[in-house]
Amino acid sequence: MLFEIKDLEVHYGKVQAVKGVSLHLDADSIVTLIGANGAGKSSTLRTISGLVRASAGEILFEGERIDKLPPEKIVARGIAQVPEGRHVFPELTVLENLMTGAYLRRDKDKIKRDLDEVFDHFPRLKERRPQYAKTLSGGEQQMLAMGRALMAAPKLLLLDEPSIGLSPVLVQEIAKIVVEIHERGVPVVLVEQNAELALKIADYAYVMETGRVALEGPAAELHEHEHVKRAYLGG
Repeated sequence: MLFEIKDLEVHYGKVQAVKGVSLHLDADSIVTLIGANGAGKSSTLRTISGLVRASAGEILFEGERIDKLPPEKIVARGIAQVPEGRHVFPELTVLENLMTGAYLRRDKDKIKRDLDEVFDHFPRLKERRPQYAKTLSGGEQQMLAMGRALMAAPKLLLLDEPSIGLSPVLVQEIAKIVVEIHERGVPVVLVEQNAELALKIADYAYVMETGRVALEGPAAELHEHEHVKRAYLGG
C-alpha cells in the first residue's frame, strides 16, 4: 500500500473539521473524495501536505509516518499538491512557474525530460512559456498549477478541486489530463465537488459528510448508490 490515513482528526481552533477519517491508496489507482462544501475534503488534503497539523491520527506514505513533517519535507518525499484556486505566481512567466516545482531537485537531465513531458500534457503551456502567469485564462492557470506539481516528480499527486470555475469543455479536458497523468504512473488523490466527473475517472471513492467518511467503495458502485445519486448526482 502506497498511502494510508488512520483515524485522522483536524481542528481549526475549537472547530473540528475532520473527524476520524481513514482512507488508503494503492500505487496504481485514482482515489477521489467527494462531498459538499465544508465536508472536510480540502482539510484532509491540506493535512496530508503538512499545511495543517493533525490533531490526532496517522498519515503513512511508503510505510513511514509523515504527519509530523514540514511541507517541504513532504514534497521531498514525493507528494505534490495542486491547491484549490491554482495559486500560480502571477508575476513569473509560465516557464518560471513550472521550474519552481523542481526547486528541491538536482537531477538536471531528468528535470528537462519532465519539462518536456509537462509540455506533452499541456501544449498550450509550451506555446505560452514566456508569458506572465497573470495573463493566462483560468483554465490555463489550472494547467500551469498541475504542470508545476508534476515538475516535483511526484510519487503521489493531490488535486484539490481542479474543475472549479472552468467551462464544461475545459472540465472535460482537465479530466482527460488527470487520467493521462495516472496512466503514466502517478497515483492521484482527487478532491472534487463535481461528483459525476470524479466518479467517472476514479477507481475508488470516499464520500465525506460533516468531517466523516459516510460511504466508500469502488467509484463505479458508488455512482449507482441511491444516496450518492440523490445527494450528489442530481437524481
